Amino acid sequence: MRVLLLKDVYKLGRAGDVKKVADGYGRNFLLPQGLAVLATAGALKQSERIRARATEERARLNQELSAVAEGLNALKLTFAVKAGETGKLYGSITSGMIAEAIKTMSGLTVERCQIDSQPVRSLGIHKVRVRLTVDLVPEVTLVVHREVEPVESAYAFEEAAQAAEVGSFAELKAELARQEKESKAGEEVPEERAGEAEERPTEES
Repeated sequence: MRVLLLKDVYKLGRAGDVKKVADGYGRNFLLPQGLAVLATAGALKQSERIRARATEERARLNQELSAVAEGLNALKLTFAVKAGETGKLYGSITSGMIAEAIKTMSGLTVERCQIDSQPVRSLGIHKVRVRLTVDLVPEVTLVVHREVEPVESAYAFEEAAQAAEVGSFAELKAELARQEKESKAGEEVPEERAGEAEERPTEES
């Protein structure tokens, strides 16, 4: 279905935009939440007015929340957790836990739906996006370490994981290059040998 957005919708569009969306998404979320209306001829006549009003409101919010965004960008949340030898957590750090930690550390109330992140399931350093407005999406840093180890161990684990990833990629790249070289070598027949093959008389039976 085609809808006219009445409000900014993250990863979809801005107020006043006309978008084609899945019927279920439109009927079950956008329309009942008042985020959009069906893009009828009558509604489309209002698109410019909706866009102009939303632009003014967006500018006001961006200015009002700019200091909050800077604070969130500088915020580090530390989680002491239980994890296996490979760094996989026994459980996960959810958006609700992150929202609660943000409130505890900064006093800012953030809704779970504003946190753009899948549950964190491994040790290390993670960046989590927080949607304040469609333009302001600061990143909070999560420092996840084993509860029996110091906070610095999260950084050490992250460096080791990145080194292993780079090493694995280098090995894969070298192996692919080797396979490609062997493949080309098998396809190429030296001209001398090709000529010899053509000149060699066949044995009579």
